[in-house]
Amino acid sequence: MKALKTTAHAVSITAGRLTGGARMLPSFLIVGAQRCGTTSLYRALSQHPMVAKPVLRKGVHYFDMAYGRGLAWYRAHFPLRRPGMLAFESSPYYLFHPLAGPRIAWDLPDVKLIVLVRDPVERAISAHAHELARGFESEPSFARAVDLEPERLAGESARLCAAPLSSSHAHRHHAYLARGRYAEQLARLEPVIARDRVKVIDSGRFFADPMPVYDDLLSFLGLPPMADPVFDRHNSRTHAPIPRALRTRLSEHFLPWDALLLSWLDATPSWRV
Repeated sequence: MKALKTTAHAVSITAGRLTGGARMLPSFLIVGAQRCGTTSLYRALSQHPMVAKPVLRKGVHYFDMAYGRGLAWYRAHFPLRRPGMLAFESSPYYLFHPLAGPRIAWDLPDVKLIVLVRDPVERAISAHAHELARGFESEPSFARAVDLEPERLAGESARLCAAPLSSSHAHRHHAYLARGRYAEQLARLEPVIARDRVKVIDSGRFFADPMPVYDDLLSFLGLPPMADPVFDRHNSRTHAPIPRALRTRLSEHFLPWDALLLSWLDATPSWRV
């Protein structure tokens, strides 16, 4: 099955390159954060009649993992241009990768970005369960994985910048706390992408009452309202209970970073209310 998918992808990209001049580039991107509801929002937006998703999969991962393939390769992932349609994709590593923001700003100078955020403690727990289930994490204890994170990530961001087409397994799969420091990542985006082109969404509020959040997002994207979209949760993960003391310690770790989100959300994060 994997071989068939790989072959189908190669054929599709080859065909896409041949018609590249007639294909769309994204008008907006869901750039993160990982385990914050990006798949659910992707599927909700994909229902809109004026939105075009990638041909094969939701995340192309061009600006983080495949930048060396070139813009023609990226364009080949999207449908042919149609009047009034906006293309998009969802690659939640873009927010955390140190080079993705400048690359996006260079190749898509007018693009709008969507960032979802959630309780960073819950995000970290969910991310560990996710990476463990996919075989990218060998440490079964969440507490131990958190303790290992500084050593695992030491120097990795600098190494990615020094070797721009390289990759880092630890940076992509073991950043449980670092990916939850959302304001740090948004601050890195701000010098290259204007704040008025970045929409930060509190996932807790989106899942509690999706329609107002969805309508506001459509307005941000310049899209008309959509009647009766379907909202579902996708890719949820179960996990073992976490000790109260560890939760408290991590919540205190994130407190100053959560406070910096106020200016992006125009509200206190839902998990701090």
